[in-house]
Amino acid sequence: MNLLRRVLISAAIGLPLLVAGCAATAPAADPAVVRVLAPTGTLRVGVYPGSPTSLVVNAKTGEKAGVSLELGQALGQQLGVPVQVVEFGRLALVLDALKAGAVDFTFTNATEARAKDMAFTPPLIQLELGYLVPPGSAIASVADVDRAAHRVGVTEGSSSQGVLTRTFKQAVVVPVASIKAGQEMLRQGKLDVFATNKGILFEMSDDLPGFRVLDGRWGLENLAIAIPKGREAGMPFVSRFARDLRASAQLQAIITRAGLRGTARPD
Repeated sequence: MNLLRRVLISAAIGLPLLVAGCAATAPAADPAVVRVLAPTGTLRVGVYPGSPTSLVVNAKTGEKAGVSLELGQALGQQLGVPVQVVEFGRLALVLDALKAGAVDFTFTNATEARAKDMAFTPPLIQLELGYLVPPGSAIASVADVDRAAHRVGVTEGSSSQGVLTRTFKQAVVVPVASIKAGQEMLRQGKLDVFATNKGILFEMSDDLPGFRVLDGRWGLENLAIAIPKGREAGMPFVSRFARDLRASAQLQAIITRAGLRGTARPD
């Protein structure tokens, strides 16, 4: 696959507490379910860097975390199969791979459009959608963003791109290749705003001194586990896995390790 940036083998990422907790309560998976969810005999987990909902790397220790990463590791443990973590440059490439059956699992915004190409569990996390602005910006609130000449960056192929392109009356939506590219364009003054979920925005702001995430939100992301369309026979197992994980408080532990900010209570 020429879309792949690199493959990370799960053995390199230790999650003993999470795995032990899941394994202690989970019954052995039906072999038929395993064949549906991991048809190659390995659970291939699609991630992309820069988002705590997917994959982040501690700059000092090199330690990896992320909701998609850890959920995939835990599900592989329950299925009794090895896990291969496959990293892509941006979310749209992860979704393309999932639609093509080149990966078996990811964690993403469960939109109606995406549900045509993949199957989702009920949402596990809600994240506020917001805006990141540079130091000294005259943009003080969410309502100020949709103004003439404002250039609003979004990651190419994201749900933010689709929604804001349809809803903006004056501001211009500028697709960028990756989160890192968006940060650089903000630094260079080529963007006036960046729009995505606040989990990513806070990560971006950590590397952009003086930049701020605006108060308020322009929407919500309903994040859920996604598997390829056509594998719905495995969905009862995956949905039970997700429900049990949340009931045991392990989901919050994953969120904390990932440093995920911007979560919201369901409306």
